Amino acid sequence: MEQLFTSWNLKNHEIKNRVCVPPMVCFGWSDDSGKVTERNIEHYRAIAKGGAGLVIQEATCIDRNGRLSMDQLGIWEDEQIPGLKKIVEAVHGEGVPILVQIHHAGVIAAPEDRVCPSEYTCVHKGIEKHGRELSVSEIHTIEEEFIQAARRAYEAGYDGVELHGCHSYLISQFLNRRVNRRTDEYGTDPMRIVKNILEGIRRITPESFIVGIRLGAFEPEISDGIAHAKWLEAHGIDFINVSYGFEFEDHREKPEGYPFAEAVYGAKRIKEAVSVPVFAVYGIQTGEQAEAVLSDTGVEMVNIGRGILVNYNWANDVKAGRDPGRCLYCPTCMWRVDPSKCAGRLLHERKSQTGEAGQE
Repeated sequence: MEQLFTSWNLKNHEIKNRVCVPPMVCFGWSDDSGKVTERNIEHYRAIAKGGAGLVIQEATCIDRNGRLSMDQLGIWEDEQIPGLKKIVEAVHGEGVPILVQIHHAGVIAAPEDRVCPSEYTCVHKGIEKHGRELSVSEIHTIEEEFIQAARRAYEAGYDGVELHGCHSYLISQFLNRRVNRRTDEYGTDPMRIVKNILEGIRRITPESFIVGIRLGAFEPEISDGIAHAKWLEAHGIDFINVSYGFEFEDHREKPEGYPFAEAVYGAKRIKEAVSVPVFAVYGIQTGEQAEAVLSDTGVEMVNIGRGILVNYNWANDVKAGRDPGRCLYCPTCMWRVDPSKCAGRLLHERKSQTGEAGQE
């Protein structure tokens, strides 16, 4: 593990290794208020104790009408700051930096008044969803909501924010030309919304505050993802966390025989084009896989998501040479239903208790 457990600097923050815990929404843990619960706090405390170098908090919504679920954590009002601050204190108490991913779902939002850059209909998780076209004034309001969410994040003590620009959510809808068919400045210049948000955040937060983005590699083609990344680097983004973009309108690709997922290949291609820090994700479960992805792609960090849900102590176990366990990709994710019933977690706990885990 020559690379995985080497430290590096993200802006002015020392990151102790190359393991990032990516944003993973915990459905059903909050309620319509969007406020943090004790369960959220202890979840992030346990994650931080597990040895990762950086934690990015789950998608936290900037607007009640933009929620991906009606129980999503929120950052749309100042009354939510005290609870968010408790998450920060729990993670900082373990010596780990934490960012919060700020989010608007757009056309695939849970509330019925759904919006999109252009009028658009899709079927998301078996439900037909239609988004009406945003007016320019509504776009300006959403930009300001992102900016104020970042202000709240700073006041809560987060080390920075990650703009959610992938996974079919609103910013990715603007960046994908098959979805964004506007003829005004937000169509001819699809990065305009990101530019306005980024500039607004920079105006109201100190220079040390980290601002990164989760970016689709295929938006809709890899060439678009690379172009977006180059633009972001030129406009001062602090890191690019590469994943998939608007899933209904993307063309994913990788060379025949490439050993990792298309998203990892996308991160590799983007890292070849920019010098800003890049993170890679998808299907990385073992220390050997993480090390191999770092070597193959040249990225600064790997996201370990499912593996850390199975075993909060993933990074510490890998560093010590122990088997960290793995997600079993159950047809219905039992971790989402009840973490105590997660098959991967139960298997790992049994092996650890009986000594079957051994060396990874």
